Amino acid sequence: MEKRINLAAVEPNAYNAMLALEKYVRTSQLQPLHRELIKLRASQINGCAYCLDMHSKEALELGETQQRIFVLDGWKETSLFSEEEKIVLAMTEEITLINRQGLTSNTYQQALQHFDEHYIGQIIMAIITINAWNRIAISTHLEIA
Repeated sequence: MEKRINLAAVEPNAYNAMLALEKYVRTSQLQPLHRELIKLRASQINGCAYCLDMHSKEALELGETQQRIFVLDGWKETSLFSEEEKIVLAMTEEITLINRQGLTSNTYQQALQHFDEHYIGQIIMAIITINAWNRIAISTHLEIA
């Protein structure tokens, strides 16, 4: 893979803005495993190996099981994920694949049954943030260490 720019070095203000957004997500009220499921699923969809590597390790450190990480791509077909987690994953897919239909009314209504508006807002911001990180990692060819 060709070497590309180090965005943090060439555009530190932009990179620092992304770090501030990440800090917001990390200090939000999102349950840590919800946050990591969002990061893993969006990174799977976007094909970001760098982020998949990072966030699978972080999820394991938080107590996530290998089995759930292995079957995450098939979350709809398993009972390994709670109803709340399935809503978070559905939101992640619909927002990541925004060009298809975006966050559907059905998924949004399901989210309202389980989460308050603040938590839904935090889920949305976490999805937006990891999608931005995926695009940074892929376009700058970040490599797994």
